[in-house]
Amino acid sequence: MTDQAAQQAGTRGSAFITGASKGIGYEVARSLTGAGYAVTITSRNEQEITEAARKIGSTARGVVCDVRDPAALEREVNAHTEAFGGLDVLFVNAGVGNFANVADMTVEQWQDVIDTNLSGAFYTIKAGIPALKKRGGYIFTLSSLAGKNPFAGGAAYNASKFGLNGLSEVLTLDLRQHDIKVTQIMPGSVATHFAGHTPSEADAWKIQPEDIAQLTVDLLNMPVRTLPSKVEVRPSKPPQK
Repeated sequence: MTDQAAQQAGTRGSAFITGASKGIGYEVARSLTGAGYAVTITSRNEQEITEAARKIGSTARGVVCDVRDPAALEREVNAHTEAFGGLDVLFVNAGVGNFANVADMTVEQWQDVIDTNLSGAFYTIKAGIPALKKRGGYIFTLSSLAGKNPFAGGAAYNASKFGLNGLSEVLTLDLRQHDIKVTQIMPGSVATHFAGHTPSEADAWKIQPEDIAQLTVDLLNMPVRTLPSKVEVRPSKPPQK
């Protein structure tokens, strides 16, 4: 996509979405494009993000970016604003999961989760704030019900999502006077590729990625005066144990 084409793309503005080569991030990007936004999507995997951008269409930029690298995020957000003339929506989605009890979890596993899910979210948001302040906008943080419900073996993941929820709540207070909304989306079981899972028909009862995408578009269509700051989302009918 050329810069000239990028500047002409989209009628509602533009969105920067992390962790979007598949699953929730990809479906959010696809739905926002359908709603008139131009998008930049990121992933650590060049082949996957290039293919994802191709499938979404001409108003999508696919870039390789590791959210653990604040300099890379600043560079890519700046490239996004240059290509699209600004930034309107920031969807903080990139995340990983390592699950083990505290005694068995390695320091490297802990750092991978915290650095990606929490520090990576902070770096993404910090990179996006200057552009969002220029004309107002919306930040979505993709959290989890694990951000309020601890479970055995979830030390790193729970800590990262509890922290992300706290960060999101502070952001609302820090940014509301700049016309920037912040919503933390907290899903339960979602049919994604998270933690090495391959979605199948057995996941039909779960929340689907496109459901989170629809929710995102619905939230963007809320009256400006109203902010749903925290949205918990659960499967309607999980299997009986």
